Amino acid sequence: MPELPEVETIKKELKEIILGKKIIKVNIYTKKLKYKIPKKIKFICKETITKIKRYSKYILIKTNKNYILIHLGISGNILILNENIKKKKHDHWDFILDNNKIIRYNDIRKFGFLLLFNSKKKINKIISNLGPEPLKKNFNPKYLFKITSKKKICIHNLIMNNKFVSGIGNIYANESLFLSKIIPYRKSNTLNFNEIKKLVLNIKLILKKSLFYKGTTIRNFKNINNNYGFFQNKLKIYQKSGKKCYTCKKIIKKVKKYGRSLYFCKKCQK
Repeated sequence: MPELPEVETIKKELKEIILGKKIIKVNIYTKKLKYKIPKKIKFICKETITKIKRYSKYILIKTNKNYILIHLGISGNILILNENIKKKKHDHWDFILDNNKIIRYNDIRKFGFLLLFNSKKKINKIISNLGPEPLKKNFNPKYLFKITSKKKICIHNLIMNNKFVSGIGNIYANESLFLSKIIPYRKSNTLNFNEIKKLVLNIKLILKKSLFYKGTTIRNFKNINNNYGFFQNKLKIYQKSGKKCYTCKKIIKKVKKYGRSLYFCKKCQK
């Protein structure tokens, strides 16, 4: 699933190409992804793209009249293509721009979505329950310790919960906990303040590194130019079960908990 660095990479690249451009045509090839694609989406023709923002794993494209909310789901990709590129399998919608470029959405598993709103208030209802962004100042040790000290759930699940911190997925949760020497299934309320301080620091560090390398491609993720991310080459623990630990050379373990894969080194992480 595209996580914060992947979605941020797409947002930045889109901003450079489509900001200020006019949507001249909308092609819908699939009626329903996770949700039904609204029929009124075709009414955005002749509207100009004025802003592009990211909230957690959502991309928000603002026109001079409406708000377009996009989520990439598990396997979604947004590509920028030339107008003469034909539709392929798993392509679900196109926005054709006045610079002869296409914003195209491809999604093998169809868990992403495309929604249209005419009011910022309606967008706020969706994002109001999201926790702070991990790269923002309000995600800090004091904030996270206040939450963890009251929760008995495992720390891996807590930092992946969008109500507490938005945008961290399984890859970056595993990597941050390894770097912080915290075993992922440890109960949140057993962590002391210094451990939380280290974890917050390492979450920010890992996400910034992934952004530098244009995200992580494990299966499907590509940027808008159809290129893979590079951070998968820098991973220290994720999907490394059976291999030697980067730090101590002991064998990395894997367990399945709550439907997710946890990777850890029993010697390095406590």
